[in-house]
This record gives sequence, C-alpha cells and structure tokens, in this order.
Amino acid sequence: MSRRMAVRLFAALAATGAAAGALPAGVNAAVGGAAAGGRMGPPAAFSWDSLVAQARALARKPYAETPDSPRAAADYDAAVKLTYGDAKTVAGNVRLFPAVRGTAPKPVRIGLLENGQAREIIDTAGLFVTSENTDPVGFRVMDATGRSDWLAWQGASYFRSSGSRDQYGLSARAIAIDTGLPTGEEFPAFTHFWIEQTGPDSVRVYALLDGPSLAGAYSFDCRNGKDSAVQDVTAALFLRKAVKQLGLAAASSMFWYDQSNRTARPDWRPEIHDSDGLAIWDGNGERVWRPLDNPSVANLHSMQAKSPKGFGLLQRDQAFDHYQDDGVFYDRRPSLWVEPKGDWGAGAVCLYEMPTSSETMDNIAMFWRSDKPARAGERRDFAYRLTWSSNDPTADRASRCVDMFEGPGGIPGAPPMAGVRKFVFDFAGPSLAGLTRESGVTAETDLPKGAIVSAVAYPVARSDALWRVMIDVRTKDVTQPTFRLYLKRGDTALSETVIKSLETGAVS
Repeated sequence: MSRRMAVRLFAALAATGAAAGALPAGVNAAVGGAAAGGRMGPPAAFSWDSLVAQARALARKPYAETPDSPRAAADYDAAVKLTYGDAKTVAGNVRLFPAVRGTAPKPVRIGLLENGQAREIIDTAGLFVTSENTDPVGFRVMDATGRSDWLAWQGASYFRSSGSRDQYGLSARAIAIDTGLPTGEEFPAFTHFWIEQTGPDSVRVYALLDGPSLAGAYSFDCRNGKDSAVQDVTAALFLRKAVKQLGLAAASSMFWYDQSNRTARPDWRPEIHDSDGLAIWDGNGERVWRPLDNPSVANLHSMQAKSPKGFGLLQRDQAFDHYQDDGVFYDRRPSLWVEPKGDWGAGAVCLYEMPTSSETMDNIAMFWRSDKPARAGERRDFAYRLTWSSNDPTADRASRCVDMFEGPGGIPGAPPMAGVRKFVFDFAGPSLAGLTRESGVTAETDLPKGAIVSAVAYPVARSDALWRVMIDVRTKDVTQPTFRLYLKRGDTALSETVIKSLETGAVS
C-alpha cells in the first residue's frame, strides 16, 4: 500500500466522522473494557516487557506478510456504511475501522486490556454496522461525549489526531524506512493492538510493528485536552537487516499551494494545504522555519539537528478567509510537534517533498534520521512526545515568519526586472516589539552578494512588532537550491532562520 493510497483512505474515513461532525445515534459504550458486542478470547497476562519480548522474537524470524482480509469491504462506500451508523464501541469509547479491498486490506488483531489482562476480539459481529463478522484494519477513539473522534489508527503504521479544533489533517507514522531514496520506500505495519481505557478522554495503546527490515514494540499514552491532544510514545525496535535510512517520529502531510503561488493557482480557493512549514528547534538553540513547496520533481532535504529539542509540521496560517474552504476547513487543521525525550545525538531532520496536482494526495514526509548507521541485529530504544494542536509551539521563542510572498523583481508599478525574483518575508514576535528603522535591524542571508539586487528590512507601518524583508535576487547568479534568511541586530539573532527554496513552484 503506497503512502498516497493509505493517507487518502485514512483522510476520507476519518473525515466522515470528526470533520463532518456528530456520530449517528445508536452508539453504545462497552463497560469495564469488554466489548459490547462481538466475541472475546480468553484473558492472558500482558505487559510492556512481554510486548518487547514478542517484538524481539518476531525479529529473529523471517518476515511473513499479513494476508489480505477475505472479508474486506468492497470499496470506500461500503467501508463508510460499515463504519458510521448503529454499531457498538469497545474498551469504553473505541470504534473499529473495517478492512477495505485494494486500499487497506490488511487486517489487524485487537486486544482489550484491563488490570494487566488482555482479551483479543475474535468475532466483530455487532461492532460494525452489520451482524456479520468483519475484519478490523484499525480503530478510532471517541471523545467523552461520543459525538466525535479525536484519535485514529488505520493502515500500515499511520495514526493521527484531530487536535484542539476537531479537524483531522496530517498523519503521524511510527517509522519511515528509506523514504525518498531511489531504491524505494518500505512500509512496516502495526499488526496487533492492545487498547486500555485510562479515563474519559485518555487511552493507552500498545502496538506490535512488523516489516521486512524490522519488528518493534510501541506504547502510546494518549490524552485529549482542551488546547491539544498529547501522545507520549515509547518504542523498542529490533532490526532484521541493515536500513539505509531509518526515520524516527515520522509524519506525512499535504501541500498543494499557498498565497505565494497566486499566478499558478489551479483552484478558486486562495490556499490548499494541511501544513505550511517545517519548524525545527535545534539542540544549539537555533530556530528554523522551512516553508513547504510543491516541487516540479521530488526532493529530499536534510537539515542537521543534533540533539533536537523539537521539530514538526505546522499549520501556522489559521485564517478562514485565507482558504475560503467551508467543507474540509484547512484553517482548523492541527500542527504536529515532536519533542524527543533524552539525547537523540547527532542527526538530521529530513523533509521529503513530492509534486502533486491534487489535495487528495499527500506529498510531504518528515522524520528524524540519526547519523549512526542502522545495522542488522541492532536494538534501538527511543521516546518522544507528540502534541497535536492549533497553538504554535514556537510562538513564545524567537520572532516567527508569519507570511511569505514571491513574484517578479523590481519596483511595484514599474516593469518587472528581467531575470530577477522578489521574495517577501513578514516576521512577528516579542523580540521585534518596539524596534524602529533606527534600531539597527538587518536581514542576514547566505545568498551570494552578487546575486542580491536589493534587500531591505523595515517595520510595517501601524503594525505591532511586524517586520518585512524584501529581497530581489538575480536567479542566474545563484547555484544553491535554497537560501537562509533571518533578522538580526548586531550579533544577536532576532528571528528564526527561514530556509526558502529558489524553485518558483510546480502547482498544476
């Protein structure tokens, strides 16, 4: 199953629930962790240590792919009919996703956990909108009201949350293997889940991961709050064979176009994207913002981030009128922020961008890659926190890039300058408050001096702590694919560093 197919189905099914609003009437809750409907296997002792031991033992065996479900739904429409209607929940507030032929055909085993005892669901009759036994491919967690879901797992190792504004967007992934490499990408899958209800708006999920290159044990401690959904993730990986590029804390998103692509805009809506940039808080304290692109060809970018304090794909622009979408509400889609626990050491945050001509195709991938080679027989343990929220986690630090535009170079109103491109960046934040043109604020960039036709940084009139940088670049004199820019005063950086692609866009 390709990344595009998986996320397209994931988006469609989950959006039918959370994004569309209330769940149909007739949903019943289970009591005491047992399934209200379906049939359960006998109880068996379960713990994190036993799951790790299971993953270790699995990695010592040859990989065996899970067969497709013979009871999978015929298509998307059939899956929706099985999912949204008069069906029962398990583990208190969990509803199942059915296997779907062609897009999400691999069934998963699901156990319910209570007081250290796990019981597997062996018959799902009554747990879907049918009396028949149907294989699950994932599940979603309902909120305390039972009207909407806030967390979901479905397909391969994808999972996501609707965040603080009840709107699904980007997806997280347990692992990314060889993403963006010419040899092709591998998609390990969760094959078994254990779900433990820990409160009306919290759940603990354990999962067993399996793939050709590795097996792994995962624990997700999940809490749904007013301003964010938080997941504390713990993982232990066991490598069957060497992996060229092992990506941790991975995520997938969609970026079609934004306000900087006005001349090539293919749709009446001003912007369409699930995320608009990658933010990095490096271990050395530097803040980086990399606006996303829809490139003409696929590109893999690596940004060194030793012992990162945080990184993530953000949706900074949250103004409805910037999107004008009253169907899927891109303005409400959450950001995903990763906070590593412990010292992850030397490595890089990687960004993979693919061209897309549709909002239904995810074309963005993000992950952290260690500089340490991933060798066969190795065990790797790591932990991190995921925060799904519409609150920008970088807002209380250095001033941020809050808007960006580009177009022909030259003076507005005059004929464009041939071969010159204008880039405009707006910065806002506390470090710029009260500063004037006479304060000595300048824009620092790594562009060749000979390529810069003009550059100016100034406070925007009648705006509080908003500064604009306008820079005209003679593109034929630039050989680098991206450039860096930030505001400074003397030797002190006042803003995050923007890494901007010099490609003019591939919107189609």
